[in-house]
Amino acid sequence: MRKWLPLTAVCLGAFMLLVDVTIVMVALPDMAADMHTSFSGLQWVIDGYALALAALLLGAGSLADRIGRRRVYLGGLGIFAAASLACGLADGPAALIAFRAVQGIGGAAMFATTMALLSSAYQGRDRGVAFGVWGAVNGAAAAAGPILGGLLTQHFGWRWIFFVNLPVCALAVYVTLRSVAESRDPRAKGLDLPGMAAFTTGAAAVTYALIRVGEDGWTGGATLGLFGLGVAAFAVFVLVELRSSRPMLDLSLFRSRSFVGVMAGALLLSGAAFSYLMYVSLWLQSAEGMGPVSAGLVLVPLSISSFVVSAAAGRLLHGAPARLTIGGGLLLIGAGALLQAWMTDAGDGWPVLVPGLVVTGLGVGMATPAMAAAAMGAVAPARAGMAGGALNTARQLGMALGVAVLGAVFQAGLRDGLSGSGQGHGAAEALASGRAGQLLATGPAARAWVEEAFASGLRGTFLVSGLMGLAGALLVLVLVRTQAAAAARPPAAAPVPVQGSAASERASA
Repeated sequence: MRKWLPLTAVCLGAFMLLVDVTIVMVALPDMAADMHTSFSGLQWVIDGYALALAALLLGAGSLADRIGRRRVYLGGLGIFAAASLACGLADGPAALIAFRAVQGIGGAAMFATTMALLSSAYQGRDRGVAFGVWGAVNGAAAAAGPILGGLLTQHFGWRWIFFVNLPVCALAVYVTLRSVAESRDPRAKGLDLPGMAAFTTGAAAVTYALIRVGEDGWTGGATLGLFGLGVAAFAVFVLVELRSSRPMLDLSLFRSRSFVGVMAGALLLSGAAFSYLMYVSLWLQSAEGMGPVSAGLVLVPLSISSFVVSAAAGRLLHGAPARLTIGGGLLLIGAGALLQAWMTDAGDGWPVLVPGLVVTGLGVGMATPAMAAAAMGAVAPARAGMAGGALNTARQLGMALGVAVLGAVFQAGLRDGLSGSGQGHGAAEALASGRAGQLLATGPAARAWVEEAFASGLRGTFLVSGLMGLAGALLVLVLVRTQAAAAARPPAAAPVPVQGSAASERASA
């Protein structure tokens, strides 16, 4: 049993950081009520974490190769624990958002090192077993997030979704110190700090601009200024990467049509499949009167169907072209969201969502396992680690941008739904911020226009999510060259690899 202690240490950190992506979803209404958070503040609670993960994954992998993966992993655990404590003690939305971003920094340090730690700790058949277990833990984290968040929020309060990380971090640190050996790459180069700064600035500016769209519109001065800043920052990032001797992301990877298609698919998959769950949770709890546990259970069909299909994908889809498995999965994701848009109407309860959530989960489970293999198969073996890191970055960035885009659509839909009720902008902000209960308490007449407003907002959100999924499918089917998904596939349940000098070994494991 002692030989599996490194796997235990890595799985503890991975489970925790991935749970924190979804555990917050069902706690948002309680956060809004307790801290009087605005709608944009709720969006940043999700996006602050996702953006930090996206911006720092590649840089954290390079740092770990240089100074030691065990050291960076332990540092990530320490940062994550301290930030979790600070999130639980936050006395206002600004502090909570800031510490969520710090959580993302710690999560990036852990996420970028876990695969390299497993690769150095295990060889041969044991390595395949370790990767398979780690992938299963990742899937379980996605399924457990809404349920765990609901239980903690309903019975102990929303702050405990952060406090619960402290004992897990402590156990992970203890097991890591006892069982995980240090490893590094003696050929590792320095950090690409200018590239990291430019990418972070660009991603944050574009996300903030999309959030402002819901308040100021597409032509507002602040919105246009932020979009301009984002475009300029990304242009600087491209110039820096082209001229750097140690780029954070080698842009020559994008000469491959297949690689471009996979990155586009990963970006749109996260945006289409997961970003709308925030708005569904707000509706379930603030308008439908469900508790956090019940709301979390409503979202579970997506996670469960995804987990089951992902675990079986290696056997059932063995030898299928990657463009068909990824493209087909994205088609299902789009179809699931459109099914929810078609079925959602004023006065409908939560059961109308279940068929669409199941179809979306089937698509996620079908597409995700093949993405890692397709990304690595589209580049030279020496670039496999960087390709895996870029894939993880695209997925996290897709989540952040998806929350922002769908937030603007959701707000516009709420306002359209309220247009005939005589209610103004304040009512739309109250509904979006999880305060529907206050409006419903004004009298029976409020029920009809609250239901119509949420139905309008959710229909638009599902529609745009569906179109994102279909667009991703089209890009993958057009750009990704036909190749066997199994040709470079890691073990059936293995997750997406991240950057590290052991990338070639991980690809062949």
